[in-house]
Amino acid sequence: MPQLPIGDNSSPGYESETDIGDYVDRGRQKVRNLWDGFIDFAFQGNVLEIAFGLILASMFTSVITSFVSDIILPPLSVLLPLNKNLDEKFAILRGGPHAPKGYNTVKAAQDDGAVVMAYGFFLNRLLNFIGVGFSLYAMASIYQYFSKDPIIKRQVKCKYCKKYISEKASRCVNCTSWQDGRDDRLSREGQ
Repeated sequence: MPQLPIGDNSSPGYESETDIGDYVDRGRQKVRNLWDGFIDFAFQGNVLEIAFGLILASMFTSVITSFVSDIILPPLSVLLPLNKNLDEKFAILRGGPHAPKGYNTVKAAQDDGAVVMAYGFFLNRLLNFIGVGFSLYAMASIYQYFSKDPIIKRQVKCKYCKKYISEKASRCVNCTSWQDGRDDRLSREGQ
């Protein structure tokens, strides 16, 4: 039966304490390089700006959602002949196994196994989307009014290729035609 050599420094599988120390030092250096690279990436200006923008966008969306759900929809429910808030309106497409005369809430209908079309919830989300869109457009317009940096870039159709280009473009980026009519004048002069 083969035996493992004990205390023999010249055997191929034996590593001294200095070799193990070198492995540990190299491992520490790799971890340190990985950590330093992560810190450089995470605290770059662009990454922080994006994170800040996402946090602000999330808070802005929750404020607009609250505005639509808590301020706009209740008066709308009073003005229109609705018996409930708009987001609680639903239609039963197929009743559940224990279907009563009617369900009072969407949750009760879904718990009974009914097929429900919650159109009020959809209209609530649609109004939230429109509210967020108009608010962002208003903020961009105000920013553009006070700043030289345009956020809202107006576009027009090219006369020749009918693709959208910048309103300030003198040539189309798609078909390279001049937008001031030079191509028309040159073609008329050449005839």
